Amino acid sequence: MQRALRRCRLLLPQGYRADRKSWAMLRRKVFHDPPTRRNRVWQTDFSEFETSGGGIWRICAVIDYATKYCLAITVTPTARGADALACLRLAVAEAERILDVDDLRADRGLTEVLGPCGEMLGRAPAPIAVVSDNGPCFRGEVFKTAFAGPDLLLRHVRTRVRSPQTNSVIERFFGTLKYEHLFRGVIADGDALDMEVHRFRVIYNTIRPHQAIDDQVPSAAFTGCDQPRTAR
Repeated sequence: MQRALRRCRLLLPQGYRADRKSWAMLRRKVFHDPPTRRNRVWQTDFSEFETSGGGIWRICAVIDYATKYCLAITVTPTARGADALACLRLAVAEAERILDVDDLRADRGLTEVLGPCGEMLGRAPAPIAVVSDNGPCFRGEVFKTAFAGPDLLLRHVRTRVRSPQTNSVIERFFGTLKYEHLFRGVIADGDALDMEVHRFRVIYNTIRPHQAIDDQVPSAAFTGCDQPRTAR
């Protein structure tokens, strides 16, 4: 019976409960006290779009949580781990470019280091938390390569299953992209879609004021976010 259930993928993997607990702890650390500085939490996801020619494309984006700055956006025919990883690497390169740093580790925050009894031993550099949903592309081995190495720049935090509100900033961005820009015209194919999403990214980052950051544009909030922002 066990072999039959395993062939049908109806058995939970070994260590499933421990894995769920570890992800729950990461989520609590990220969202218990929402960040008010840039490069503390990023959100990423895919969204589908069907062009008038009948093709279905996947839009991937990475958004900085505190400043709402869209660090990267891509259009691909698939939503695989390699596609998500490529977008994430573009986001790292964009953050380094706009901040004029060779290594983004120079702009990350600090976290408390606790002892075995819960006492604080000091503070250490904290990796940027990259929040995603539980899609297969974000659970695969390819995407995990972004979070490997002795001195981590990024750490992965997955949302609870069927909890899109946890990834609200990126979900809101996709809604704004579609209803304020893409749905207003006819987009024939993937090349036209790629051009339009990058055009909107420029508008979103540099022209469109954002109420959640005191009616600033995200580019100004991102480059000037040396002081903590008031969360809304």
